[in-house]
Amino acid sequence: MPTVRHISHELLERQGLTTVFGNPGSNELPFLADLPERFRYVLGLHEGAVVGMADGYAQATGRPVLVNLHAASGSGNAMGALTNAVASRTPLVIVAGQQVRPAVGPEANLASVDAPALMKPLVGWAAEPACAQDVPRALAQAVFEAELQRRPAYLSVPYDDWTAEADENSLAVLDRRVHRASTPSEEQGRRLVDRVTAARRPALVLGGDIDSAGLMDDAVRLAERLGGPVWAAPSLFRLPFPNRHPLFRGVLPAGIAPVSEAFEGHDLVLVLGAPVFRYHEYLPGRYLPEGTRLIQVTDDASAAARAPMGETLVAAPGAVIDLLLKALDTPAVSVGPYRPVPAPPLGDGSKLHPEEVFAALRDEQPEDTAYVVESTSTNSSWWRQMDLRRTGSYYFPAAGGLGFGLPGAVGVALAQPGRPVVGVIGDGSANYGITALWTAAQHRIPLTVVLLRNGTYGALRWFGDLLGVPDAPGLDIPGLDFTRIAEGYGVRARHVSDAGELRAALAENPEGPRLIQVDTALTTPA
Repeated sequence: MPTVRHISHELLERQGLTTVFGNPGSNELPFLADLPERFRYVLGLHEGAVVGMADGYAQATGRPVLVNLHAASGSGNAMGALTNAVASRTPLVIVAGQQVRPAVGPEANLASVDAPALMKPLVGWAAEPACAQDVPRALAQAVFEAELQRRPAYLSVPYDDWTAEADENSLAVLDRRVHRASTPSEEQGRRLVDRVTAARRPALVLGGDIDSAGLMDDAVRLAERLGGPVWAAPSLFRLPFPNRHPLFRGVLPAGIAPVSEAFEGHDLVLVLGAPVFRYHEYLPGRYLPEGTRLIQVTDDASAAARAPMGETLVAAPGAVIDLLLKALDTPAVSVGPYRPVPAPPLGDGSKLHPEEVFAALRDEQPEDTAYVVESTSTNSSWWRQMDLRRTGSYYFPAAGGLGFGLPGAVGVALAQPGRPVVGVIGDGSANYGITALWTAAQHRIPLTVVLLRNGTYGALRWFGDLLGVPDAPGLDIPGLDFTRIAEGYGVRARHVSDAGELRAALAENPEGPRLIQVDTALTTPA
């Protein structure tokens, strides 16, 4: 019989998981032995960067991806980045090494005692096989759990299992397939259509899952049939609707009271592909205005169960959009032209206003550019200047955990080599995932990183004002030169000092990764 490792490699290949993001330790080496030629191992220099790259890659491809981590210490290093993958419902299959079985109980060095418990409750599923012969089946379960739940799955495997002889039943897992259908029943569909068509002033709220499923164009058609305003759900990690479309009202504020205020006057709020809701600032109030009904459609059963108000249909948002488009046979509302972009305010001479930077990106980058953004203090400036109309144009750390931006940009660029990718990264955020620059250089990824340097944690300064803490220490980060850091990792870098120089630099076509550092004025997220 073949070894457990041989069957596991073949299973992963049949399931299409041949790109592996990892940072191996000694416990992982037996899994990596004899890795087939068709596999590609993408090395990251820190586990947080590894998960961030895998997160971006899986989001951009829409498919599960394999992550190879070390035992407790390496898995622990990855957990901050893992929070973003959980919130964006990214299907990561994490296989971590474990000490040999006889060494786990005595807690030998590099043993992870009760390894599944370490990753809970973050991951959707975590396990360690009870015996070596169960490894292939457990690995298949990890793949299917990640795909079906759209959430990371974690499997800890003692490293002596990989060379064990598989049993005959292990071969049965190679031909396994798991499919999921989430179409509403006839009765459920009829009830939903009746409520939507009966609404006098309906409003749409769209979540990141709409973009993850490639449904932006369908969402536009639905919105133009309904004719009502469209918001993006709060704590947005993907853009589900063109941000300059005349029906678009922006991203909902992440507080209970302001969300309720936004819905005033609407008798129905239809939420597609989003939890209800991922609030941030604690601004208490009524969940909904008097007389407003909310209906949520999501294929995330956990989000359906925890929503504090409204009615939920657990179904694929795409199937529901199709159903509504067929039922709403009225012609699309005439919405007029897309909203024009305002002129950006100017900086003070030594520093550019962030809107100047974003205006340059909008004008100089191709329309299909994918932006991975991790500059929270410039959020309002970003949405004032950008004009994004394509699926997969925007990625943001879904749980707000810093360190996604640079690695995520590397992962998106690896997944879509024919599409321009730009990382828009703040100087505070960059340090959390800076080692991803090395991976970009090693793979010669044609990635542009625009590094906004304002010398402080701008979003925290804004929060300090909100919370009445104007004098908190540790908010300034002077003395960082990312051009020198990038060059040390093998990435071409330059510092630009004015808008003309920035535009000229962006107009160049990079053959490999590059970093452009820009000094910017301090702004606030809202």
